[in-house]
Amino acid sequence: MKNMFPWSRYLLSFMLLLLLVSLVGLCDGGAGIIQKKVDLRITNDLGTGENINVHCKSRDDDLGAHLLAPDQYFEFRFRPNFWGTTLYFCRFWWGNESHWFDIYDENRDTTQCDSKCWWMVGPVGPCLLDRHFGIYDLCQNWNDEKYNHAKYLEGSENRGK
Repeated sequence: MKNMFPWSRYLLSFMLLLLLVSLVGLCDGGAGIIQKKVDLRITNDLGTGENINVHCKSRDDDLGAHLLAPDQYFEFRFRPNFWGTTLYFCRFWWGNESHWFDIYDENRDTTQCDSKCWWMVGPVGPCLLDRHFGIYDLCQNWNDEKYNHAKYLEGSENRGK
């Protein structure tokens, strides 16, 4: 018996191709993904009048180095990946100081900052804007060893208010 629907093979091929294109779009953060874009801002809050150098990267993107004057900011937008593993890390340096920090870690920041991740960077580490209270009081230590101690965070909750 001949195939009653000779076009069914083409329809199936078309549907599989459509599914494949949709999955690639989702995995790449393309159109149709549920994830919102994240607006990430880094502000120089050294409080010393010094400029700060910032160089941010992810596994796929190098955002280059930026020199920020006091109270100046660097801002970029991105869409987190489908797997929930998006990570951006930055090196900060000024004077004789050099530190690095995971400025966006999707596991940490999805609940803390949603789509607006704004950081004030001071000498002892960055403080994230608390979206509920509108102040920069979610302070973190640098990723490097020198400042990975609670005593360096004491009083830093007052920065950026």
